[in-house]
Amino acid sequence: MKPSSKVAIVTGASRGIGRSISLKLAEEGYRVALCARNREELAAVEKEIRSEGGVASAFPGTVVDAERVAKTVKRITDKWDRVDLLVNNAGIGVFRPIESFSESDWDSMMQVNVKGNFLYCRAVIPLMKAHKAGHIINIASDVSRRTFANGAAYCASKYGQDALTSGLRKEVRKYGIKVSIVYPGLVDTDFHEHEVGSPKAKNWLSPDDIADAVAYIAQTPKHVVIDELMVHPLSQAY
Repeated sequence: MKPSSKVAIVTGASRGIGRSISLKLAEEGYRVALCARNREELAAVEKEIRSEGGVASAFPGTVVDAERVAKTVKRITDKWDRVDLLVNNAGIGVFRPIESFSESDWDSMMQVNVKGNFLYCRAVIPLMKAHKAGHIINIASDVSRRTFANGAAYCASKYGQDALTSGLRKEVRKYGIKVSIVYPGLVDTDFHEHEVGSPKAKNWLSPDDIADAVAYIAQTPKHVVIDELMVHPLSQAY
């Protein structure tokens, strides 16, 4: 592990892409604030990072409650006094024809996939402005730029996340704050119906591939920002 005073917040950090991002950032020397709903899984990631000599603390909670998000960010800054990097990774997906979609399914996806990004961005931007530096990386999907049958609602949430990211980038650039977005293609995680490691996903991306992309974006010099990064497995037709 590389020692550093920098602090990163990762949402959806308990499993899949979020877990890999957290491990990678700790390896790069960040003190990592692990945020997700599942306390036990977060504790396991925290223990794994610490066992490798890294620094991490778990902050369980939802991304869709404004008061909870504000309190979480305050707890993080009370502990470490800064936020250098926010990775909005938490996301959910429901896939079915739109006529069989429930209002609660719609609301849940919009809240986690869009509102969660908004709430965490709103909470950290004043801190980043005060330091005249900071980086926000939102983990979206390649369906932020395309659509597919039975995914209309999910695609709508990802298009919304993409628009939020693009507009925010223009707002905060003058304060020295970078805003980036990653569009992963097919990644072998438990987000899909089949089990992780299934032959179907043999040639898909791994969560570590996305973690490497995030680390690459985060390490750019102060005067450089990677606005967007689309990452696909070579086997995926797009």
